[in-house]
Amino acid sequence: MNDVRIVHLSAGDVSLVVAQQGASLPRIAHWGARIAASADDLHAFVTAEERPGLSADSDVPYQASILPEHSRGWFGRPGLSAHRAGSAWAPRFRATPLRVGGGTAETGVTTSGADTVIIDARDDWGGIDLRVEIDLSPAGLLRTRALVRNTGQDEAPLEIAEVMLSLPLPLRAGEILDFSGRWAHERIPQRHPIVRGLHTRPSRRGRTGLDATTVVAAGVPGFGSDAGEVWVCHVGFSGNHEHAIERGDGFLAFRGGELLLPGEIRLATGDEYTTPWVYGSYGDGLDSAAARYHDHLRALSRSSRRERPVTLNVWEAVYFDQDPATLIDLAERGAELGVERYVLDDGWFRGRRDDRSGLGDWTPDPVGWPDGLRPLADRVRRLGMEFGLWVEPEMINEDSDLARAHPDWILRARPELPPRYRFQQVLDLTHPEAYAHILERLDDLVTSIDVSYLKWDHNRDLVEAGHPASGAPAVHEQTLAVYRLIDELRARHPDLEIESCASGGGRVDLGILERTDRIHPSDSHDPIDRFHILRWTGLLVPPEMMGSHVASAVSSTTGRTSSLHYRCAVALLGHFGIEWDIRGLEQADRESLSSWISLYRRHRRLISTGRAVGGPADPSAPAVRGVVAQDGAEALYTIVTPATSADTLARVRLTGLDPERRYRITVDAPESLGPPWQVPGWLKAPGLDEGGPAPVLSGSLLSRVGLEFPTFHPERAAVVHLRADD
Repeated sequence: MNDVRIVHLSAGDVSLVVAQQGASLPRIAHWGARIAASADDLHAFVTAEERPGLSADSDVPYQASILPEHSRGWFGRPGLSAHRAGSAWAPRFRATPLRVGGGTAETGVTTSGADTVIIDARDDWGGIDLRVEIDLSPAGLLRTRALVRNTGQDEAPLEIAEVMLSLPLPLRAGEILDFSGRWAHERIPQRHPIVRGLHTRPSRRGRTGLDATTVVAAGVPGFGSDAGEVWVCHVGFSGNHEHAIERGDGFLAFRGGELLLPGEIRLATGDEYTTPWVYGSYGDGLDSAAARYHDHLRALSRSSRRERPVTLNVWEAVYFDQDPATLIDLAERGAELGVERYVLDDGWFRGRRDDRSGLGDWTPDPVGWPDGLRPLADRVRRLGMEFGLWVEPEMINEDSDLARAHPDWILRARPELPPRYRFQQVLDLTHPEAYAHILERLDDLVTSIDVSYLKWDHNRDLVEAGHPASGAPAVHEQTLAVYRLIDELRARHPDLEIESCASGGGRVDLGILERTDRIHPSDSHDPIDRFHILRWTGLLVPPEMMGSHVASAVSSTTGRTSSLHYRCAVALLGHFGIEWDIRGLEQADRESLSSWISLYRRHRRLISTGRAVGGPADPSAPAVRGVVAQDGAEALYTIVTPATSADTLARVRLTGLDPERRYRITVDAPESLGPPWQVPGWLKAPGLDEGGPAPVLSGSLLSRVGLEFPTFHPERAAVVHLRADD
């Protein structure tokens, strides 16, 4: 193996070792904990695993590359599935020497920090060119993607069925954590052993999906929030996609890519297809792996560059019953409480009295808003708040002026329209005129009303989503058109912020998050469900990019009643806001809500820059969400009691702290966590940020041993603030 090329990239506490033998596609020989190894060590490590087969020229065992090839004896899922009129279906690539840091890697070992490895390869007989990029970020986040180009001269196009990249995992990663869900109950965890075969989580909904797993975590059995090797993987695409774990003979890998519809990618000579980025994050515990995703998004998003404004969204206050006087009253009451952003939700545009009409007609309704929206927006700004607006640009009602004028702008795979969902259809943004129309309408709204924030919704799955003229599948192109639309709008309005909402948490992926400023994790504001939705969505999304609103005492989605303290405590560790008719608040509730808003404003810098941590997933134990300052100087935790427990007390560890420092503990706890004689004394410490005597304990004790917390009363939440007492 004298012609082997080895690249060792390392960033933070992560190492990536890529090995290429001759002209073969490279494989990932190691991805995980940072290793200390000389060039000789790495060369010996890679060559030590050589298996010669029979006399080195027959039955040579195949070590799967980053894009496994059936033509070389791979009998698992192929990396590239393609054909040209039934031929060229078993590509065999010949790669040029891999490149790193802009130069060609020499035979032997190349060592670098965070960097990108590029592989170019060709199948001359099949007429296929390939480029694969493998990138390790400064935060230690791994990502990879592939580009496939048709270089054949055959008239028949090259049809791409799928490209499933492979991120290898060690066999000791024997357990999976992934997620299911439904409307208002997103990110429900399910944990199970890895078995032989393919565990696959496809999404064919044309958006990420309310039932999508979002991430797949594979780790050593029993991995938790702060311990246990784990690899958290994600496909960064907002259309159809697939997450999978494949286990074979001596082989384990995450497989991910776009899920293509039949005939969706047909490449003429010279055309190319680029896959979405497939991501992987290694960590000792889920919190460590999640931090790499958070660092990646914080480096891109404008939400990390300014304090997150307290938001009032009027949806659950008025629904479609929009009256200017009522909405101005809500704005005035919100400003008095400390609200900094006011969002007018669905119901403001032409003909919109319910969800059956108006989508596509993006002008203020002349009946409900005879003077337009500018007077309301100006009043909101005079009150010291930003003005935001709800839109759903990708959708159209059949009962709309736009649909009557352009029925040819509605996606369909057959002559008749697809079934209605929420009484709406999907606007064909791949049509140049439809795209230009929506872009100009949005641009005009932002300009004429001086909108600073758009809540961008997407309230239906894509069914029979075909190009109207041909019926050919359109999900891939529609997804890319949405990306272009958002990119162009933000290029025209650099300060515009956008929230991704899709029936709540139906579009949560890095494809959309890299071009928006926050998500709406769920349409459920019930704090019992919302706590866990925030916890598990937080494996991908940092706290400040998750909308976290306080709604009415009686949840509109579950019918459960919760105290104001509980609702506010759960909402605190996110992008805090209100979605509630606050006109009827009693004075005590008004003062309490104002106090919580002030508390959030004091701590939002910590929330939006700190490292997110979580607790155990035991449903009978207290659940924990927290953020710890990057320098360990302070931390904020929300602890909630379980629905029921056989114990009256359970020990809660406050993870992520500096074990060498001592922390002063202040607490905001509800009036009753249980019988007074069972509530530990530390929970009776001074309120958050208050002076006076308070317990001081070492970070080592708090994070590794913990403190007892009562589990007697369900549906209670305490907020704990720790400040280093140096």
